[in-house]
Amino acid sequence: MVRKYIVPLVALAGVIFAIITVFRGDKTRPPVPPVSSAATSPYRSSVAGSGIVEASTENISLGTQIPGIVARIYVEIGSNVKAGDPLFTIDERRTQAELATRRAAVQVAEAQLADARYDLSLDEPLAAEGLITAADLHKKRFAMQKAEAQLLQAHAELESAETELERLTVRAPVDGQVLQLKVHLGEFAADGPTVTGQAPLVVLGSVTPLNVRVDVDENDAWRVRGGAGAVGYLRGNEKIRTPLTFVRFEPFVVPKRSLTGDSTERVDTRVLQVVFSFTRGDLPIFVGQQMDVFIDAPGLPQDGGVSTIPAKDKP
Repeated sequence: MVRKYIVPLVALAGVIFAIITVFRGDKTRPPVPPVSSAATSPYRSSVAGSGIVEASTENISLGTQIPGIVARIYVEIGSNVKAGDPLFTIDERRTQAELATRRAAVQVAEAQLADARYDLSLDEPLAAEGLITAADLHKKRFAMQKAEAQLLQAHAELESAETELERLTVRAPVDGQVLQLKVHLGEFAADGPTVTGQAPLVVLGSVTPLNVRVDVDENDAWRVRGGAGAVGYLRGNEKIRTPLTFVRFEPFVVPKRSLTGDSTERVDTRVLQVVFSFTRGDLPIFVGQQMDVFIDAPGLPQDGGVSTIPAKDKP
């Protein structure tokens, strides 16, 4: 008698549980507050752009001209270097052996030249007295000239080996800081240009000061003036801000590379790149971080801004 009510009771309990679950899930949850408020422009009229921090020398990607096993590394990530300081060295044992051979060849050539000069010095007085023929004297002079040429060739081959040895050590091209170090002892370092998607062996650049490369939409590019003031806010924390100093325009307008996914965004948008600089000091800003940048600019004509149309051309 009780068994025939079990299935209906279980079904009824399931329906009640589903109704309770739906009502609980339908409650409006309070929105999660943002970690940081959005940055706002300090200017009455401005142009906004997205910027990325880079070294003032731009980020220099370094590799090796000669492939081989990495034998020595002289720097660490964050090391400050001067132009010409060694960064890492490729295994140089074979080149060192070649260099020793070339040095020995120079010594042999020097000895041959000294011997040829001595023979000539003995035969010249004999030729003046007619004791040897002019042809024999000519042969002695030719032998000395040949020895001189062989010595020059030996010196050139020695310089070539020394150059090859020098090329095995990659040096800093400018004063700066080691930003990335993707080379390790015992690893094989390939030569040639960096493969797409593969990190360069060393990234180097000057961080005093730092630069910010700002992408300005082509629709607003005409409003940006050389020497204009600007303020940069670190992406994710609008309290970290710094004034920016105008450096230059990149005169070639390039396609926009980063898309936000906004439905109003056009994939054919192009941007003018404007470079600003700033002194980092104690700010926790590093190369590669993004910044929201506001550039002081005249307002639009309909907003009472300065018109760029000459008076004689206005309707």
